[in-house]
Amino acid sequence: MDVTTLLDRLFPDGHDVAVDGVYFDGTGRVFGTNVSVIGTLDNAPIGIELAFRMAGAVLEVVRSHPGRPILLLVDTQGQRLSHRDELLGINGYMAHLAKCIDLARRSGHRILGLVYGQAVSGGFLATSLLADRCYALPDAEIRVMNLPAMARVTKIPLDRLTELSAVSPVFAPGVENYRRMGAIAALWDGDLAACLAEALAAPTDGDPRRALGEERGGRLMARMVADRVRRDAA
Repeated sequence: MDVTTLLDRLFPDGHDVAVDGVYFDGTGRVFGTNVSVIGTLDNAPIGIELAFRMAGAVLEVVRSHPGRPILLLVDTQGQRLSHRDELLGINGYMAHLAKCIDLARRSGHRILGLVYGQAVSGGFLATSLLADRCYALPDAEIRVMNLPAMARVTKIPLDRLTELSAVSPVFAPGVENYRRMGAIAALWDGDLAACLAEALAAPTDGDPRRALGEERGGRLMARMVADRVRRDAA
């Protein structure tokens, strides 16, 4: 879905979101509620400039619109893979973006993420996956690491990982697998404005992802292990 159609469906009361290259931000209105919107389009790679600009937009919302919800619209191929970005510290810029999102949350802003296109690697981890709740459209594409890269990092043979990906969502890309793991709270379809309004009204106490992953059969041990660590530490 193109971003213009998406914005019109999310904000039936109108919006003033402005597109500048692969970046956009602004304000949308849904059922009388103003929502700050920050996002990317065209599978944009997130380099240092874009990460810094997104972080600045988050901080501007915190300064100028206390308590206003923030919607992160995600369509990215991940962090930009360039020697220049690595030399200039892309990891630090991505960490800065993540910290700004966390600051907004701690300052009373509800943070929602919606993957409407592609969500890959650090571009997903440092944005929408840090939201209070992350949602996705049914035809979105989500992956953090493809199987060949995973094989190189873990030293597990690619054939074995391919076998595992057929039975375990932890090893497989795809929006449904991330929903099963609890990373995606729900898929939005049909009336997107109603979906957004419902998400804005829902409580956000705690992090339900481990429980959702267990309930949906995607991550069977995460909640139990985390609970045991907390219990033993106490």
